[in-house]
Parts: sequence; C-alpha cells; structure tokens
Amino acid sequence: MKRSVLIAALAGFATTAAYASSDGNLNGVELRKAVAGKTVYLSANGVVLPIAFRPNGTMSGRLKAFAASFAGGSPVDSGRWWISKNQLCQRWSQWLDGRSYCYKVSRTGQNVVWVRNDGQRGTARIGS
Repeated sequence: MKRSVLIAALAGFATTAAYASSDGNLNGVELRKAVAGKTVYLSANGVVLPIAFRPNGTMSGRLKAFAASFAGGSPVDSGRWWISKNQLCQRWSQWLDGRSYCYKVSRTGQNVVWVRNDGQRGTARIGS
C-alpha cells in the first residue's frame, strides 16, 4: 500500500486548453500551450501532487513529507517532459522507477481526463 500511494499520486498529470480535437483529445500544440509554464495538481487517494512543467521541458514535483514517508519515496523529484504523437510524455529521475510514460489528455467540462499508455487513468486540474 505504501508504494501504491506514491504511484497513484504520480500516475498522471492534467491540463486544460480552450479547444480539443474532434475526438476530445488535446493535440500536441494544445498540450504544449496548456502545460508549459503551468503547475498541474494531481489528486489520488487524498494526496495532492503539484507538478511544475517548465517551458524548457523540465518538471519538478513535491509530495508533502507525510505522504512521501508513507509512500516510501523521496518527497521531491525532477524530470523531463515532451510532446510526442499528440501525447504528453514525462520521465521522472526517481519516481515511477525513472520510466517514461505518455498520456492522452482530454477535457470534459471543468475536469481534465488523462489516460496513460499503460491504461491507467485519472483526472486533475491545472493552475497558473
């Protein structure tokens, strides 16, 4: 369970954009515009994980100390993000074992829905 809290909190990200493609998924241009320079707030199992997506393709995240200790992981990590085939991809240095994952992102009303390339899915919100 400890590790599942961290993995659930890191399982995705979110974004918003004014427009989405006809299938509801945001395209590469929309994704980049929506996340570059923004902070995305993931919520999973009562844990909120803010991820800062910098315009230069780097990102950083910070779990509260309690959540990090419960999850058995580091409270802080950094990594890289990029756009590939209309998906937002990311790779953390430590979290998620440093593996790369890509996400299809769509907007449904006020929520943003993401689906990771391994089938995991969730929602989140984006800040400034």
